[in-house]
Amino acid sequence: MHIPDNFLATPVWATLDAISAGAVGVTIRRAGRDLPDTRIPLLGVMGAFVFAAQMINFPVGAGTSGHLVGGALLACTIGPAPAVLVMTTILAIQAFVFQDGGVLALGANVFNMAVAGVLAGYLPFRLLGASRRGLAIFTGGFLSVLVSGSLALSELLISGVRMPRALVFTSFGLFAMNALIEGAITISVVQALDKLNPGFVQKPAASTGRILVVCGCVALLLGAAGFLIASSAPDAIQNLGQTLGISTQPAFQTPMANYTAGKFESAWLRRATAGLTGLLLICGLCAAGARMIARRRSA
Repeated sequence: MHIPDNFLATPVWATLDAISAGAVGVTIRRAGRDLPDTRIPLLGVMGAFVFAAQMINFPVGAGTSGHLVGGALLACTIGPAPAVLVMTTILAIQAFVFQDGGVLALGANVFNMAVAGVLAGYLPFRLLGASRRGLAIFTGGFLSVLVSGSLALSELLISGVRMPRALVFTSFGLFAMNALIEGAITISVVQALDKLNPGFVQKPAASTGRILVVCGCVALLLGAAGFLIASSAPDAIQNLGQTLGISTQPAFQTPMANYTAGKFESAWLRRATAGLTGLLLICGLCAAGARMIARRRSA
């Protein structure tokens, strides 16, 4: 789902960088109005949870894997504007630290997953409301991935990447399969959170103490060992690049490329160190953003 460098033409990624910067700037101002005080501590923990879950790829067919994106999940739990900020933070750390998604293509990835993906994920939840909440959450998860994937394909085509029609349809089908799994995971996680704290989604003022503890522990577990069960197959965008012979050489080298850190002999320790470092970075930056939101609200 993350577009690497060298996939997009310069006018395309430069335009999307500018659009995404403006969209995130508007979102920062809106997040303070949308986020209830009780949800502010959730930004760091939910950001860490989604980051850890994104590290676990699952097979979606044709030798290709997918992973949770999390836009709809974040929108349902902390609201759409804060979700855009958290998702942007995740994507930035992935690009600058882990070489997951291009640095030059960061604006495209932010636009696809953090802006359009979050809004598409939240729209069914907003329109259908509590009466069809389960359907709304599942549909939101499905649409968030399908919209993000469709935008990524469109940006490649606009950039002049020549793709046979059959390959375009195959890629779209893989995104649709990923979207179905995303919807199922999203509704499952939200239902689990509601069991921990009944009425959590419907009542923004509800306490979040138990959810903070459980999501934090799950994030630590996934960050330290989740990769052991992850599929090693490339995701749809990587597979597309390999099929078309597009260079995946990054524009910048990052300190923990491919989620590997340290000089340990154990591959598990190298991956676990990178995963836990990412969790700390995401949690710390999102928590700092939450404090900024709280200060702006007080002022």
